[in-house]
Amino acid sequence: QVQLVESGGGLVQPGGSLRLSCAASGSIGSINNIKTMGWHRQAPGKQRELVARITSGENTAYADSVKGRFTISRDNAKNTVYLQMNSLKPEDTAVYFCNVETRAGLFTNAYWGQGTQVTVSS
Repeated sequence: QVQLVESGGGLVQPGGSLRLSCAASGSIGSINNIKTMGWHRQAPGKQRELVARITSGENTAYADSVKGRFTISRDNAKNTVYLQMNSLKPEDTAVYFCNVETRAGLFTNAYWGQGTQVTVSS
């Protein structure tokens, strides 16, 4: 089992920046099996969508809507994934969820954080 705790959300004006963090904890076996870490978001009335993800090999992928503005990174020593969000827009307002995938042999598991609210408004 892996537990995820997100932090860093809040209210910011358009054009501003926020940095989200997500720390993973759990059994050593589960932590060592973490492969992909990522962030999704869900705005009111919309489906949850992928924002960014980063593999254990540090390959990254981003939603088109955030490319050039958001940067995902991970610190494996701290079992933490970060999302640096710059040039924020009102349409970035959503609950942001951390997600990690573990893989052990043929078995894959996905874990989700509780979500952190990001509101972009003047």
